Amino acid sequence: MLIKSSARLDGSDIPASEITPRGVFERRRQLLLAAGASAAGLAFGRRAFAANEPADSAKLAATPNPKFQVTDKPTSLKDITSYNNFYEFGTDKGDPVQNAHSLQTRPWTVSVEGEVHNPKTYAIDDLLKLAPLEERTYRLRCVEGWSMVIPWTGFSLAEIIKRAQPTGNAKYVQFISLADPKQMPGLSSNILDWPYSEGLRMDEAMHPLTLLTVGLYGQVLPKQDGAPVRIIVPWKYGFKSAKSIVKIRFVEKEPPTSWNKYAPNEYGFYSNVNPQVDHPRWSQATERRIGDDGFFSPKRPTLMFNGYGDQVASLYQGMDLKKFY
Repeated sequence: MLIKSSARLDGSDIPASEITPRGVFERRRQLLLAAGASAAGLAFGRRAFAANEPADSAKLAATPNPKFQVTDKPTSLKDITSYNNFYEFGTDKGDPVQNAHSLQTRPWTVSVEGEVHNPKTYAIDDLLKLAPLEERTYRLRCVEGWSMVIPWTGFSLAEIIKRAQPTGNAKYVQFISLADPKQMPGLSSNILDWPYSEGLRMDEAMHPLTLLTVGLYGQVLPKQDGAPVRIIVPWKYGFKSAKSIVKIRFVEKEPPTSWNKYAPNEYGFYSNVNPQVDHPRWSQATERRIGDDGFFSPKRPTLMFNGYGDQVASLYQGMDLKKFY
């Protein structure tokens, strides 16, 4: 059961070591998001982005899907690409843009395997041709309390699931990320059990909102944002959206997931955005929009299911969302 936090909603009394798991904090330098460092961290990230931005980013032809567009102002490309969680490249928010240049995204394959009638390994370029690419603007809410609004490019994960033809034993879908120490300096730490693993229940994976994502802002995914392919599940906290995926497995039992294994009382398997269920060490009732809400601006209320309740609440009918957090 989650323990209610006594921290004030403005976050002013949360120690820096509480903004991320204590083990991470103790192993690494203070996070850029800590009080008093946020503005400096964003400035650093922008400088890092400018230094690492590719000379020409490959464009993706995609059609905007009006069914999947929020009205919120999109976060700038610079903020999206310079303020990231991607622990394979470091724990600080500015580490991925500094270190992800070592990631090789070609050649790249994604293996679809497990409880399916049609297992297959897709080269990334073949994966891009499975369905017409769509532009969708989603909210992204991270468990630490920050959020963004991102124009993603991709198509519903259901397109791959239908082709895989899951057997009757397939109850869950597991996502495995690349784990290559030669390319990913963060793997030298023992923060998590590598490779990174995430999972969804089958009906969650089949939901039209669940996006197999290959780009943002009309171009291929930047390396620090999970290139060349990731999952986006917009009604869940950001760590559920696995990056740099190399395997999609269909399994009968609930798969182990990385952050749940690290701290099961803090990171549940479902991890639906829920302002009524606090993280044990801080409130989830409010959030700060990166690039929009200044550090000293009042936080905005967090929306149930990140604002996607009309589409996804029926998936959890009858479930105790404090128990299945």
